[in-house]
Amino acid sequence: MHRYFTDQRHEALRHRVRDFAESEVRPRVAEMEANRSVCHDLSRLIARQGWIGATVHRAYGGMGAGHVAKTLIIEELSRVSAAMGAMVQASQLGVAKIVHFGSEEQKKTWLPAIASGDCLPTIAVTEPQSGGHVLGMASTAVRDGDDYLLNGRKTYVGNSHVGDLHGVVVRTGEGSKGLSAFLVESDTPGFRVGPQQPTMGLHGFSFGELFFDNCRVPAANLLGREGDGLSVAYSSSVLYGRPNLTAVSLGIHQAVLDETTAFCAERQRYGKPLADLSNIKLKLGRIQSRLLLARLSAYHAVHLLDQGLPCDAELMNAKLVNVESALESARDAMDIHAACGLFTDRPVERFLRDAHHIFAPAGTSDIQLLRLGELALGQTRGEWSSRLADLLRLEPSEWPEESDAPADTPAITGRGPDAPATTTGRGPDATATVPGQRTGPVRRPSWFARPR
Repeated sequence: MHRYFTDQRHEALRHRVRDFAESEVRPRVAEMEANRSVCHDLSRLIARQGWIGATVHRAYGGMGAGHVAKTLIIEELSRVSAAMGAMVQASQLGVAKIVHFGSEEQKKTWLPAIASGDCLPTIAVTEPQSGGHVLGMASTAVRDGDDYLLNGRKTYVGNSHVGDLHGVVVRTGEGSKGLSAFLVESDTPGFRVGPQQPTMGLHGFSFGELFFDNCRVPAANLLGREGDGLSVAYSSSVLYGRPNLTAVSLGIHQAVLDETTAFCAERQRYGKPLADLSNIKLKLGRIQSRLLLARLSAYHAVHLLDQGLPCDAELMNAKLVNVESALESARDAMDIHAACGLFTDRPVERFLRDAHHIFAPAGTSDIQLLRLGELALGQTRGEWSSRLADLLRLEPSEWPEESDAPADTPAITGRGPDAPATTTGRGPDATATVPGQRTGPVRRPSWFARPR
């Protein structure tokens, strides 16, 4: 095992993503910053690399590589462009609802398209009036024969303007059991995307509004059963949202250190490099220390997720630690850059702006602390990582036959084909049935040797 719970195949994937980010993404960053608009073509190019399907079983055309692999993909892209890292994490978040709650027919229909990059999924839960209070949502779905009619409005939807398939949670009844989730294609009549609004950071990424006006959706597009909407929302946020955003923060944090150390080496003060000053070394030391802790917490949490072990607390803590430490390090970097950091010819001000965008989604730092406090007091009602363990746990996969696979590398794991037909999973208030992930005997090339 390499450092931080990775093996040789993970590191090979890391280098491949890093090379792509440097050659294909970095040249576009200045353009994205200048235009402040959604970068459609680059989003599609990244999706075609197959990385959105990191946690999709290979039987459905995905990588079957797990959450550690997903984390390093997001981290390496975010190190160059947090906007494109956010794009990937938002679509990988959109995968969760289908993997965890989709019927076999829904999986066969959508997961191969997602894995190939032909379909970018999203998840739409938040509403303008209720914010993060999921049970306060007002958007509705009413049964009408073989369809449902959706009405309402969603906001802060990641990949709103590039998404092809929106996972929408709306009201079908009263209370916590009155929420249901639907798959809505972007060309469905009665659906529209609101105009893109200017934002502080993450330029090139979209997180806007979706509108539903008697939007007719087939009943076959219902995820799970009526009443499973709360489970879809909570499980997606805990098991994908928090670790995905953790990875974006981690990538920004690494970029902060890289840029700041380079600046200190080249900048001269008193006839010698800025890096020779003790107070500068202290600030760099604090950035380095935070980054080491943040990386360990991030990869430890997703390693547990891949093992099918209870880790909701670790996922919460990883998001808390990474978001807060990235912001603190970005502020230290701005201090070191002083007036130089105020100009856009250097990226450090972008890092700080982008880091602020990761604070609120999937729960602010206060929310993470609140949940961790409840855990300490024994007030939790179960963990999503336990309830969906059979869909999260990786099992040993076959080694690739490609000649470039090193013979002495420990085997990475892939999601097994024999998940049980049903797994009990639920939000804090009730019980829901989660469709199992059934797979066929289709053999796919290993993600180790996936071509670009």
